[in-house]
Amino acid sequence: MAHNVIAEAKRCLNCKKPLCRTGCPINTDIPGFISAFLRGDIDEAGRILFDNNPLSAVCALVCNHEKQCQGHCIKGIKSSPVEISTIEYFISERYLDNLRLTREPENGKKVAVIGSGPAGITISITLARLGYDVTVFESKADIGGVLRYGIPEFRLPKSLIDRYKTLMLRLGIKFRFNITIGKAFGVEELFRDGFKAISIGTGVSWPVTLNIKGETLGHVHYGIHFLAHPESYRAQMGNSMIIIGAGNVAMDVARTALRMGVKDVKITVRSDRFTASNEEKEYAEIEGAEFMFNKAPVEITDEGVWFKDTECDENHKVSRRSEKATHKRADGQMIRVSQKPSNMILTQTEGLEINSRGLAMINETGETTRAGVFASGDVVKGAKTVVEAVEQSKKVAMAMHEYIQSLS
Repeated sequence: MAHNVIAEAKRCLNCKKPLCRTGCPINTDIPGFISAFLRGDIDEAGRILFDNNPLSAVCALVCNHEKQCQGHCIKGIKSSPVEISTIEYFISERYLDNLRLTREPENGKKVAVIGSGPAGITISITLARLGYDVTVFESKADIGGVLRYGIPEFRLPKSLIDRYKTLMLRLGIKFRFNITIGKAFGVEELFRDGFKAISIGTGVSWPVTLNIKGETLGHVHYGIHFLAHPESYRAQMGNSMIIIGAGNVAMDVARTALRMGVKDVKITVRSDRFTASNEEKEYAEIEGAEFMFNKAPVEITDEGVWFKDTECDENHKVSRRSEKATHKRADGQMIRVSQKPSNMILTQTEGLEINSRGLAMINETGETTRAGVFASGDVVKGAKTVVEAVEQSKKVAMAMHEYIQSLS
């Protein structure tokens, strides 16, 4: 593997105006880390990556590279782009094992980070390094959020997330697991107990429903729940499955089901195109999933799903549905059209406003309408990418730091 990575790194043109960097949402210094790697300073390459993006090792595996860094590579115009993600993972994964982060002297000021997904990990590491006493509150039994409970093992090994947990513990970060803020206690109690600022990064962990007849039947499930604990569904999966939705998460659902033994998996799309990346769509197809376009679900039954055929306009928006519905048989159905926030903390915190989508409203620094309470990641923007959550959370962490310093 090392030879392939080195050979791939040597293909980089080290452009003076690197379009790859422009295509990266977090503006990774791609020529910089590749140059350091090729001159034998792999630790410097790792430092460049980690200082810019603490979740570099994760992003190297799960980013939509074809639309971001690699999709902007100049070599991709006439041939294949440099496989930046492969080089990044080789460097970042190795760097994690050797990483010993320094932190400023303890300042005695407490910070609460609610949620341990990409946003929570980024904010807690950043503030711990600045000397804060950081406690992470997580509603589940372990850290990671969508990284652990929403991305399959074959795409993102859980062992990699465990290594981040070890890193955070070495930084002195504390964890409160199985705690849902808004049930046991809320923001008021956190401020009462001396936390100077609070970060909300609870993500979008509730499924968006179809609101059609039959959605409550026993063989109908939501993809986001399935990916969190696939083994829980094994006994009732059957031999055939219809997946409603065609984003990257739907591809993960399909590939997971196929690997668990479902023989016939159909991914249905309301319009005439999928929203997943080409790479993820191709993986799903080659592993055995079948795509059905222009199918709008109108009713779910014990035997399958009734669909109406659709037609789309030039913008790929559904413009017409057929009068007659046709039935597609399947043992089970997985609904994966979108996600929304689990908004208990958002709706139960006095002075904290949300928008029409149930997302936290923030200002340009990431502060909510409640002083001292900040928010970042999917709970602000809706379901986005890991790298977008990290990019925003870096800014929010520094805004929290400035806010706390202003209290002194």
